[in-house]
Amino acid sequence: MAERKQLLLRLDPAVHDALARWAADELRSTNAQIEFLLRRALADANRMPKDANAIRKPGRPRLPPARE
Repeated sequence: MAERKQLLLRLDPAVHDALARWAADELRSTNAQIEFLLRRALADANRMPKDANAIRKPGRPRLPPARE
């Protein structure tokens, strides 16, 4: 899997609080909610890159099968 990019994002505290509440309602982290919204906006504008990886499913990633 490709390395994820990090980004410093400055938000108005009221906007951050609203995003955090929305994320909690949908059982996502605030970061995952922002990525979800950005991806939806890109898709709606027909600007989603064809080579973009699918968004990760909620929950902890599964461990690889144990080697024998």
